Amino acid sequence: MNKIISFSRLARFDKPIGILLLLWPTLSALWLASNGFPNTNILVVFIVGVFVMRSAGCVINDLVDSEIDKQVERTKGRPLASGELTKKEAFIFLLFFLAIALSLAVSLGRDVMPWSLGGFTLTVIYPFCKRYISSPQIILGLAFSWSIPMAYVACGSEFDLAMFLLWIGVAIWIVVYDTFYALVDIDDDLRTGVFSTAILFGGKVSMITSALQIISLTLWAWIGIIWQMGSIYYVMLVIILMLFARQQFLISRREKSGCFRAFNESWYVGFFHFLAIFIGLS
Repeated sequence: MNKIISFSRLARFDKPIGILLLLWPTLSALWLASNGFPNTNILVVFIVGVFVMRSAGCVINDLVDSEIDKQVERTKGRPLASGELTKKEAFIFLLFFLAIALSLAVSLGRDVMPWSLGGFTLTVIYPFCKRYISSPQIILGLAFSWSIPMAYVACGSEFDLAMFLLWIGVAIWIVVYDTFYALVDIDDDLRTGVFSTAILFGGKVSMITSALQIISLTLWAWIGIIWQMGSIYYVMLVIILMLFARQQFLISRREKSGCFRAFNESWYVGFFHFLAIFIGLS
């Protein structure tokens, strides 16, 4: 039973926020690509894929970062850092998820396969980017938003302007919320030599993340114009603007609890944008 709990924690089943952060943009893409409710089989495959790839990403991250995790207060209790699981056990667990992910990708057809490999590649290289580039959150933004073009390919839809606006807006939004997350660990990251946009932005982190939030919101508003969404769509964007303002308030004092709360509330943004698209296309 203890092993089962440890494997569950390794895959972050106890912290579903990562699933929610991936899920809502994926659903938004599926609805736009399908001009409404998508094919049920494709919908189910993508939802399962979100769970599987998020779990696989967490295992990969912990395999790469286990030594660093031992030195960080927030992560030193993770199964690999604490010694609850061995790297061999974690690797076998990873293969289990990758086998499921491969079967899901195959079920979506040949056109999706190259995109699946691209997403997997980004997932693998992201943990290493934290050691070598000053803004690894950009790679995370690409990895976490990769399901958007994949959704269009799976639905047989062309890459139109709305797809690129959604993709870029979501990728920027991911950079923002992971910067909030990095603010929680900024002292440990400085000590261990790990890079992040929280460190890169320095004292201008509020100004830069606010600007990025406005860019995301503007791109999503453009989607509403293209699709001739009703007023409800823009009401939802106003709600998102209020959520962004609240997050800026939460990080204003740079207290770890406030920064972590700003990150934890980020999935609300994805939910309300999906809701806006869902209602707008109904």
